[in-house]
Amino acid sequence: MSADSLFSPLTLRNITMRNRIAVSPMCQYSSEDGFATDWHLVHLGSRAAGGAGLVMVEASAVTPEGRITPQDLGIWKDEHVPALARIAAFIEGQGAVPGIQLAHAGRKASTRRPWDGGTTITLDDGGWTPVAPSPIPFEPEDQPPTQLTADQLQQTLWAFVNAAGRAEKAGFRLIELHAAHGYLLHEFLSPLSNHRTDAYGGSLENRMRFPLQVIRAVRAAWPEEYPMFVRISATDWVEGGWEIEQSIAFAREAGALGVDLIDVSSGGLAHSAKVTVSPGYQVPYAERIKAEAGILTGAVGLITDAKQAAEIIQTGKADIVLLARATLRDPYWAHHAAEELGIKPTVPPQYLRAF
Repeated sequence: MSADSLFSPLTLRNITMRNRIAVSPMCQYSSEDGFATDWHLVHLGSRAAGGAGLVMVEASAVTPEGRITPQDLGIWKDEHVPALARIAAFIEGQGAVPGIQLAHAGRKASTRRPWDGGTTITLDDGGWTPVAPSPIPFEPEDQPPTQLTADQLQQTLWAFVNAAGRAEKAGFRLIELHAAHGYLLHEFLSPLSNHRTDAYGGSLENRMRFPLQVIRAVRAAWPEEYPMFVRISATDWVEGGWEIEQSIAFAREAGALGVDLIDVSSGGLAHSAKVTVSPGYQVPYAERIKAEAGILTGAVGLITDAKQAAEIIQTGKADIVLLARATLRDPYWAHHAAEELGIKPTVPPQYLRAF
């Protein structure tokens, strides 16, 4: 398999990724009051030194109540910017594009970290009441979230806009809006979680309305020369839920608003979903959206080896591959992939003796 495609640069607006390998945003649950720490600097910096073309900072909450856990990274106040700026500068200094994912957890907020059980944190235990499109809990036994009012929707929209402004001040060159995995924007899209009877619920057009309003407002605030991604779940994996045809329609609308690439994942909205998992199992969704919505896509999901990643790009199934667990296991995945595919890796001079 030729490596030319996987290791060819990709220019989006005025930003060029040195290759088609991206480190997915992965929650570290290692913050206090939303502040980035040395853990984030070392974790993300090592992946940038490891050769990826794009390194994305994890889901960063645009409001305090938009955190999944109390330990989530945040970007809801100006005080968060300096620590994030240090990370963005280091990533860029290693030759990678620094990106950040802007997120709101919606009804999946106020939970414990995965290694602490992942269960809901009640108000008595220091948690908070999640907000959502409709008062439908993620798990039936959970307390229902509060339904967002029209005024609260506008406040949330501006929280995303203000977060984008902070991302620019911190030196990020790319942002991604999180509209996947059962979090707030995905909750508006899916008929399983959105039972509203106003202009934001019911028809596909109405369910897409708020996410598209957020996209439009953030794109207008984000510098024209910098790219913007949106991560979606292509399907809920539940009959009667959000599915690929609706994802294609949404991607088409997002592209018309100036989104440069759709990062295509799946699932996360329905606790009862049965997901059929296999290597590259989500790639066909990225391929369909790319072909039918006419927009660049990123492929994710059990992409683990160099030849598999190269085949995805070379055959035009997607335009980049986003790696998560593979880069947790090996921060230098891109360097090792280059070697496997017969390309001399471009490593930091401090590491040359190892390659």
